[in-house]
Amino acid sequence: MTTNSPFEYQSAESLATEEVVPETVAEIVPVVAEPAEAVLEEVATEVAEQPAEQPAEQVDTPAAEVEVPLDPVAEFMESMKTKEGKWYVLQSYSGMEKRVKANLESRIHTMNMEDEIFQVEVPTDMVVEVKNGVRKNVLKNRFPGYVLVRMYMTDESWGVVRHTPGVTKFAGAVAHNAQPMPLTLEEVADILAPRLEAPVAVATKGGGKAKSAKSVAVLDFNVGDSVTVIDGPFATLQATISEINADTQKIIGLVEIFGRETPVELSFSQIAKS
Repeated sequence: MTTNSPFEYQSAESLATEEVVPETVAEIVPVVAEPAEAVLEEVATEVAEQPAEQPAEQVDTPAAEVEVPLDPVAEFMESMKTKEGKWYVLQSYSGMEKRVKANLESRIHTMNMEDEIFQVEVPTDMVVEVKNGVRKNVLKNRFPGYVLVRMYMTDESWGVVRHTPGVTKFAGAVAHNAQPMPLTLEEVADILAPRLEAPVAVATKGGGKAKSAKSVAVLDFNVGDSVTVIDGPFATLQATISEINADTQKIIGLVEIFGRETPVELSFSQIAKS
């Protein structure tokens, strides 16, 4: 007789008394979609609750300064203040001014005087000449018989300038071999500074555009008349008319400059009867 192992079979009672543990089933919770309006409202609320971004700091940019152009004469005077030396006037033989300038510039170079004598000028003006009905621009000396030089006045520089061929003397010297007086800054500006001539507007017939033209002066002068210069570098000086050119509306007047009568070209608008 075969004996069963106590582990092979379990009695009905033991099976009945064994506790049955039910399997745990995960509860399925249905997901209910929220209405679109509610979602939008929630997003709007979150955005409203967030702190607003601070605007970027505005940096004040200074406005660019508008440069006002200087008057040509004022600009010239400012530039002269920084230049070395002073301006002196030389007397030369009339008609030899350009040759004197060339001679002096050559002597400055060959005698190594660049550190004491800096600039030589012959003031000129562009004038209109009418010859045989033809108008042409001509450069004329403003001060016939005079040359300007910018320099330091020393015994050596004085000798170099004074003994230049064509130079007769320094203007403004009180006595022979005395040190001459330099020109003032205002006098230099009157002689060398660029000048602007503004044209006079003349209206055309029929209300058209105005044309630029020079003013026409009435001829009321005669050779030998004494006139007063009212405009330009010689303003307030007296002049005696030696020539009249009705075509160019200009006269040649004798003006006393540096103690000597000098012919100067003046327009009718620059003079008035004394």
